[in-house]
Amino acid sequence: MQPHWLRSRPSEAGDLTESLSIRLDKWLWQARFFKTRTLAAAQVSAGHLRLNGAHQAKPAKTVGPGDVLTFAQGDLIRVIKVLAIGDRRGPAPEAQSLYEDLTPPPAAKPPQNPRYDGKGRPSKKDRRNAAAFGFDDPSALE
Repeated sequence: MQPHWLRSRPSEAGDLTESLSIRLDKWLWQARFFKTRTLAAAQVSAGHLRLNGAHQAKPAKTVGPGDVLTFAQGDLIRVIKVLAIGDRRGPAPEAQSLYEDLTPPPAAKPPQNPRYDGKGRPSKKDRRNAAAFGFDDPSALE
C-alpha cells in the first residue's frame, strides 16, 4: 500500500460531479425550510418527504438540480423543484434562489363566523356587556 502523499488525487471531473449534489437534509436547511439541520433530518427520517415521487427515509440521500421534493410544512404541502446547490445558509433572498416553488395556491378558506354586530347570536362577552348596561335582552342592543 502506498503512503497517502503518493496516492493520486481525484480528477477535476470527479470533484465536479460531487459538487452537483448535496445531502438532502443539508439542502433543506440551506434553503431555509427548516430552522436546524436536525429538524430537516428528522422530517426525512420519519418518511415525511418524497424525492421525485418516491418516499425517502435517509437524510444522507443526495439531491441535485432538477429534483422535485414534496413535504409537509405546517398545514401546507410544499412541492419544490431544486434549481441550484447552495454554498452556505445565506439570507432569505439567496435561499429562495435555490428553488422554484411549485406548490399549488391554497384553497379558499370558508368564511369565519361573523362576530356579533346585531346579527346572529351574541357571544358571552357581548351578553355580559349588555347586562352591564342594564339590558336584560341582548336583542335590545339593536
